[in-house]
Amino acid sequence: MTVLAAWTLAVSLGFVAYAYVGYPCLLALVSRLRPLPQAADPPADWPSLSITVPVYNEATTIAATLNRILTLDYPSDRREVLVVSDASTDGTDAIVATFANRGVELLRLPTRRGKTAAENAAAPRLRGEIIVNTDASIQIPPYALRPLIAAFADPSVGVASGRDISVTAVGDSRNQGESRYVGYEMWVRQLETRVGGIVGASGCFYAIRAGLHKASLPEGLSRDFAATLIASEHGLRAVSVAEAICFVPRTASLRAEFRRKRRTITRGMQTLIHKRQLLDPARYGVFAWMLFSHKVCRWLVPWAGVLAVAALGTLSLTAPWARWVLAGVAIVVGAGVAGWAWPDRPAAPRLLAIPAYLLSGNVAALVASVAVLRGTRHAIWEPTRRDARPPKRETEIA
Repeated sequence: MTVLAAWTLAVSLGFVAYAYVGYPCLLALVSRLRPLPQAADPPADWPSLSITVPVYNEATTIAATLNRILTLDYPSDRREVLVVSDASTDGTDAIVATFANRGVELLRLPTRRGKTAAENAAAPRLRGEIIVNTDASIQIPPYALRPLIAAFADPSVGVASGRDISVTAVGDSRNQGESRYVGYEMWVRQLETRVGGIVGASGCFYAIRAGLHKASLPEGLSRDFAATLIASEHGLRAVSVAEAICFVPRTASLRAEFRRKRRTITRGMQTLIHKRQLLDPARYGVFAWMLFSHKVCRWLVPWAGVLAVAALGTLSLTAPWARWVLAGVAIVVGAGVAGWAWPDRPAAPRLLAIPAYLLSGNVAALVASVAVLRGTRHAIWEPTRRDARPPKRETEIA
């Protein structure tokens, strides 16, 4: 029993280390062995764009969002803007209608069906060669669109994803762990881009060739994740564009972030099950390895953690060192629980932010796994409500 527990502990800890440290290190090594891809020259004639903004009850933010989109540095005669309202009930549609004379179109769904259903309904209305997908809650600086579109000058690129920067107002220290995680995630995507391509696009700001985007998806799946999988099926790459910055206001509380994570992981798992052939290394090579390492391994980390704790519990019956390690684990988990339970204002101390965020994300993955096994679907969209104020402080770890 002791030998089995020791092996279980070693394998579990090794798995967790691979998911968060080993995989990025291997990416960095492989990227050094491969020549850097040559950046393509910007197109002489910029392609036509369709910018889509799916919304549900965004009356407080939609006007500012549309004003920012209309001031993006891109030829106005080469882009259309379509707002897709998922049966909003708060006056969002009336606000969008006031932008009609500036070229903004509105497509309203008569009944609420979810984000992917809204995107499916919008597809026949899109006329651009490139489809740009964005959210009402994020802020794109005027200079960020051209670098995103310039990536398509390379014919091997099917999807281009923006670089998220987590922001918040000065003095607001709620949910600090999110900022650090976003920075880590963007770093991993840059490494993946150098190796071959990212395995998931930023749902806040990404672009895709129209021919790939117009494929209909089941309503319970995640289109931004599916976009990179569809591109790979067609022999194309998805890349992260460092210059295509989008400012993403931090989620107001850890509880809200937990709910968001639970939904997105559930939809992500269901999307990968739908496209599970992409995990076949015989057909998709390096991409299959990256997809397994970045997505599947991350989703399995909490289960490996449960096994590690169980193994430590068994070993602690006979090995004093295991008791000390188990006590250390209990302290870290306790710090996470304390950070979770801390009132949103005043914000939890910085010391608790990272363990609280990691605990929240891993519990969300556990809950999502159970939901997928039970066949639960999250087709109905509940947008994450973020601070609509302009960011005053940028937080990124790259």
